[in-house]
Amino acid sequence: MGFSVSGSAAIIFVAAFIGFGMFYTATANSFERVTNAREASADQALEEANTGIRLDSVVYNSTADSLNVTATNTGSTSLEVSEVDVLANNEYLTGYRTAVEGDTATDLWLPAERLVVNATGITTDPGRVKVVTGPGVSEIDTTTEVS
Repeated sequence: MGFSVSGSAAIIFVAAFIGFGMFYTATANSFERVTNAREASADQALEEANTGIRLDSVVYNSTADSLNVTATNTGSTSLEVSEVDVLANNEYLTGYRTAVEGDTATDLWLPAERLVVNATGITTDPGRVKVVTGPGVSEIDTTTEVS
């Protein structure tokens, strides 16, 4: 046995060591990413489970061409008003005014508080309105028309 056998063994050992190091790094990073994704999914599911809203009234005023929606946060999650979307007869509304317990400047909709949405420029009764929160919880109700 000369130098060639021990040299070859050393090269194979170093190659195996480098190969295992690359395999371990790739496996550990992949496992960490999957774990983080599962935790994020569980957090999102928990937030969605703790979110609830109730539409108290949906009133369309044909004289003023306006729609007033009053909703209550019935869950235990704080919601952001800027993440609330309103659809009237499957049409996405924009430019509407909001107020939480009379405060028009806040973006925070806490549990048990009421949100009032006032949309103007709606010329026909939408029939039904859907309010969607940031976590994805939504509620649908039919409109009551007044003049």
